[in-house]
Amino acid sequence: MIRTIQIEGFKSIASQTLELGRVNCFIGANGVGKSNILEAIGILGAAATGRVDDESLLRRGVRAGTPRLFKTAFIGRRVSPHITLSAESDDGATYRIALLNPLDDPKPAWSFKTERLSEKGEDIVSRGVRSENLTPTAGLAALRLVDLPPNSASARVMQDLRDYAIYCPNTPALRGIVPDAQSRSPLGLSGGRLAEAFDELHEGLSSETDGDLLESILELLDWVEDVDVTNTPGSLLSPSVSRGRLVLRFTDRFMVENRNQLTAYDASEGALYVLFSAILCLSPASPRLMAVDNLDQALNPRLITRLTERLSPWLKSRESSRQLLFTAHNPAVLDGLDLTDDEVRLFAVDRNNKGHTSCARIRPTAELLALNSEYPLSRLWLMGRLGAVPNV
Repeated sequence: MIRTIQIEGFKSIASQTLELGRVNCFIGANGVGKSNILEAIGILGAAATGRVDDESLLRRGVRAGTPRLFKTAFIGRRVSPHITLSAESDDGATYRIALLNPLDDPKPAWSFKTERLSEKGEDIVSRGVRSENLTPTAGLAALRLVDLPPNSASARVMQDLRDYAIYCPNTPALRGIVPDAQSRSPLGLSGGRLAEAFDELHEGLSSETDGDLLESILELLDWVEDVDVTNTPGSLLSPSVSRGRLVLRFTDRFMVENRNQLTAYDASEGALYVLFSAILCLSPASPRLMAVDNLDQALNPRLITRLTERLSPWLKSRESSRQLLFTAHNPAVLDGLDLTDDEVRLFAVDRNNKGHTSCARIRPTAELLALNSEYPLSRLWLMGRLGAVPNV
């Protein structure tokens, strides 16, 4: 698992260190830098593939930007010429980079000022500013990856970063009526391939335990008796509606038998967002490290609480090292977090009096647990007891 992320000089983040768990929820007012945290890890992931440019960033869900937008530029603070990022795993592997791109003469790809990949204190790649005979825009650690034992700590941390992506689903993509600009397996970054991903997941759920996992998804959809896919929707879908090869089909348990089926085009969008989150957590093809921006989008407060409760068990059931980072604005999300589980972590994101993004973990102290026995976390957040509220 990747445990520590360090970010320096990126957008609103002057300097920040994050200690991650399995489930990591980031709350805060609009514009405080929650998405910037997710994107900084995306840049580190692009560097792990050997090149940081617009294409490699967009492929990971990072908004493309110029050096003027990516580098911090606070009033009264010298603008750093580079962005420094690092990730450290719980088994002793570290990947650290410093990236350069001139403000006044931006290049298509960022240059590696420094790059270091190490395992338990031993350098595997160590590249400094004076390294000769190296292409500055090509990462050296990405080339060395093929020589590393696949199960080594250094190979795992590099692969986790390379596979990392920020998902931000939208309803048209989930319904399958518009193409996903960044399609991948199991799901596109906008939620494309939902029907195909559900079909693949359903095919892989065969044991009694896996059957319980499927039931845990359907329990969140009180009107749904069953979900399956079809390639012949027939009268369920108008021929004028765009669709993919497969179409999700829901069975409504309250409707009469011959009129109780509908496709993702007509189904509640909340059901689609629940399926999206479940597939992302449970699919064997999902990244070990991934993020969702605005997990609570389109979900009823009680539903998002119940969904949040299931995130950690779902992730752990498929692979013990799988991690999820997500942002949220709905206070009901917090009521689904078990903060007594050290692998479930809540972070309050604010901007300090200098405008710097500040991210602090909210720990289950005796004081907080006492308050939580009287008020739910959602109420405590609205009361201002957790911070991360807008100054309006």
